[in-house]
Amino acid sequence: MLNRVILIGRLTKDPELRYTPSGVAVTQFTLAVDRPFTSQGGEREADFLPIVTWRQLAETCANYLRKGRLTAVEGRVQVRNYENNEGKRVYVTEIVADNVRFLESNRDSGNGGGNSGGGMREESPFGVGNSNSGHGNNNSRNNQDPFSDDGKPIDISDDDLPF
Repeated sequence: MLNRVILIGRLTKDPELRYTPSGVAVTQFTLAVDRPFTSQGGEREADFLPIVTWRQLAETCANYLRKGRLTAVEGRVQVRNYENNEGKRVYVTEIVADNVRFLESNRDSGNGGGNSGGGMREESPFGVGNSNSGHGNNNSRNNQDPFSDDGKPIDISDDDLPF
């Protein structure tokens, strides 16, 4: 069986970062994804899909994604249900993302959302996968390029390596 989704669209608003009672970060945002056809009136339609990210990926999305940013999301479809205050069963369908790619930099989204660079451009950090390592997010970088050449050696611990 396979439950895998890949979407490319734009955020409808800034992501909402929250923490569970046990301290796990969770971010929710909505991705507007164009349909591949137009309506009878010639208008383009879109689907508005709820996206959920967890842990380090959630913190990274909250720090770097903003309304209008072109973003790729890879994950799985999840349907959950709960009973609301009126006793009715409510079903929620959402995408649980385990990989998010930033397809344009802040400069690109600031000039009308187009990608003036001609190719896919990413902002630091370069597309992010879900990390269960438990390490906190380093907010002190302030959008600096982690690979800029400042002449100093890069300190990388074994915990940071994917292999």
